[in-house]
Amino acid sequence: MPKNIKFLTTLIIGIISLSSSAHAAVDSEVSYILNTLLFLISGFLVMWMAAGFAMLESGLVTSKSVATIAAKNIGLYSIAGLMFWLIGYNLAYGIPEGGFIGNLLPWSDTSSIEKGYSDGSDWFFQMVFCATTCSIVSGTMAERIKIWPFFLFCAILAGIIYPIEMGWQWGGGHLAAAGFSDFAGSTIVHSAGGAAALAGAILLGPRLGRFDETGEAKTMAPFASSSIPLATLGVFILWLGWFGFNGGSQLALGSFDDSTSIATIFINTNLAACAGVMVCAAISRLVGGKTDVVMMLNGALGGLVAITAEPLTPSPIMAILIGGIGGAVVYYGTLFLIKLKIDDVVGAIPVHGFAGIWGTLAVPLTNGSASFGAQVYGIIWINLFVFIVAFVIWYLMKISIGIRISEEAEKLGTDKAEVGVMAYSIRD
Repeated sequence: MPKNIKFLTTLIIGIISLSSSAHAAVDSEVSYILNTLLFLISGFLVMWMAAGFAMLESGLVTSKSVATIAAKNIGLYSIAGLMFWLIGYNLAYGIPEGGFIGNLLPWSDTSSIEKGYSDGSDWFFQMVFCATTCSIVSGTMAERIKIWPFFLFCAILAGIIYPIEMGWQWGGGHLAAAGFSDFAGSTIVHSAGGAAALAGAILLGPRLGRFDETGEAKTMAPFASSSIPLATLGVFILWLGWFGFNGGSQLALGSFDDSTSIATIFINTNLAACAGVMVCAAISRLVGGKTDVVMMLNGALGGLVAITAEPLTPSPIMAILIGGIGGAVVYYGTLFLIKLKIDDVVGAIPVHGFAGIWGTLAVPLTNGSASFGAQVYGIIWINLFVFIVAFVIWYLMKISIGIRISEEAEKLGTDKAEVGVMAYSIRD
């Protein structure tokens, strides 16, 4: 029998058997196929988030930096893919139970029916999560960082820093043994990316003229966003990709319970994002007198980040509450960074760092198997580890090869200074 006919026959038989008994699991081969399919579909949805980050950042930076953002985002995704294959995957999953670090071997395929899914599909799914962490750093440090030091940092983040802290939980390391819970990565992915971005932003300093003599931030030209419609498109792409991010983290599709759980995750993920949008819309209107669209966009992301730590166990009302508070955290976290004179161009630190911490702390509110003590323990370990190591790496690059472009290049714009893009007017 041809392989494609055998595959279809096996799949149809499995689906029929599943429908005949609501809670019966399919046989091992069909379960393998369905689980692998979940990883692959969810993986390419998360990969599509790379486009979302590129569009969001391109829309929020000034018009002098959009081409550089495009170069950074396609570069960081490629670097993450190479580094996670070379050493990252086994640093995370080669870790001994309850341990701290895995081994320095490239990924290799160990697929088997007994494992329950294709090993390659799991590698791909985990790799796109790794790339997301690098994307978070990109927007914060935009418009004044040199592109190649940024690429070097991404290689270290994707190949070493992220896999180590990821393995502490998802690889069965010491945080998993301590009872820490982070379903899809509010802290492991998002707040870790925020910590790396914060370290870099502190050492890099704000853009020229970003703050006046009194410390107030200048929000008008020359710091106006290049395209709000483009940024909005980026958020919608990220929102779509988040269904793969959270839904795929169920890690299985071969049973009634798994399928139902994924649907619940989709609903809670969507509700949290909606709540984040509307909370930021309301606060910006009440506090600032205008309905701030950028805050609404980041509010959506803050809600998504917050629900990521536990999107399955909350009721719809609790998902709305968690996402809404995530939006509020983004709004006030942004004001907090401005007071500290930390220039976060796209608001990635409040969105991913602060909202990620909130979402991780909220897990015990709906998941009885989690504890606040274990959550705080995991948050401290991951954020301090990433921040300290990232700070050291950024500092060493700063005093050696330099990480910031010159004042002249910054005034000219990173598009011309870093990637050689020349803008021509109609008259030219």
